[in-house]
Amino acid sequence: MLTDYHSHLEKGTLTIDYLKQFVDTAKEKGIQEFGISEHAYHFYETKNIVSKPWMEERRYYKMDDYVNLFKRADQLGMDVRMSIEMDYTPGRHAEMEAFIKAYPFDYVIGSVHWVDDFGIDLAEYRKEWDRRDLYETYRSYYDQIVTLAESNLFDIVGHIDLVKIFKYVPTDQEFLFEQYERITNALQNSKTCVEISSAGLRKPVGRIYPEPELLSLCYKKGIPIVLSSDAHEPHQVGENYEASIKLAKEIGYTKLMTFKDGERKEVQLG
Repeated sequence: MLTDYHSHLEKGTLTIDYLKQFVDTAKEKGIQEFGISEHAYHFYETKNIVSKPWMEERRYYKMDDYVNLFKRADQLGMDVRMSIEMDYTPGRHAEMEAFIKAYPFDYVIGSVHWVDDFGIDLAEYRKEWDRRDLYETYRSYYDQIVTLAESNLFDIVGHIDLVKIFKYVPTDQEFLFEQYERITNALQNSKTCVEISSAGLRKPVGRIYPEPELLSLCYKKGIPIVLSSDAHEPHQVGENYEASIKLAKEIGYTKLMTFKDGERKEVQLG
C-alpha cells in the first residue's frame, strides 16, 4: 500500500476535471490511497482562525464548494479523500476544533508555516532569515510543533521540519537533537502521525522531510507515518517516492497509516 495524502488544487480550479488529473496520476503511480488537502487559509470560513495580509490576498474559496466537489467525485466513483491543511494557530484551538468538526474530512493535516508574522517557507520572506536569530526561529517553530501535537486536533503533522527549507540550519547538533526529542515526545502522546514528504527534494534544501535522525526518533517512539508529496500540480503526485520508501524502510518502518471518514487503519508499506 502507498499513500499520498498531501496535495493541493490551488494552482487550478475546484473542478472535477482538474481533480481527475491528480487522481489519475496517483493511479498511474500505484498510489492506492490519495487525498486532497487544500490550504485552509484559502477559505472564507477560516478567517476567524488565521488572518494575515499575505493570506487575505489568497482567500477565495467557500467550503460548500469544496465539500460538493468531493460529493460529486464520489458520485462518479472517483476514489479520493477529502482533507484540509490547517495552519496551526496558537491561541485558536477552539476555533480550529469547531472548523474541523463542521465538515466531513477523512483526515486533517496540521502544519506550521509562520513564526509570528514571518512566513518561513515563502520566497517573499527569504531575506528575513538573515535578519533573525536562527536559533530563536527554530525554537519558536518547534514550540508550535509541540503544541500542535498536544492539541490532538490533527491526524497528520505536515512537513515536520519545514523550517530547514532554505538551508538555514543550526550547526549545533545538540540543539537540533533537543528539538527533535521534545517534538517526538509530544507526538508520542498524541494521535498525530508524521508524514514522510518528498516535497523537500524539490525545494532549495534538497532533502526529504523529516531528517533521518528525526524520523528515527519517531520510529523508536512508535509514531506512525504516512507518505506524501505535497503536490501543487498533477505531475508532482507521488514524486520521488522511491527515496521516501527507501528512507522509511531503512529506518525500520514496515507499515503506513490510512484514513477514511475520520477512521484510521494501519496497513503494510508497499
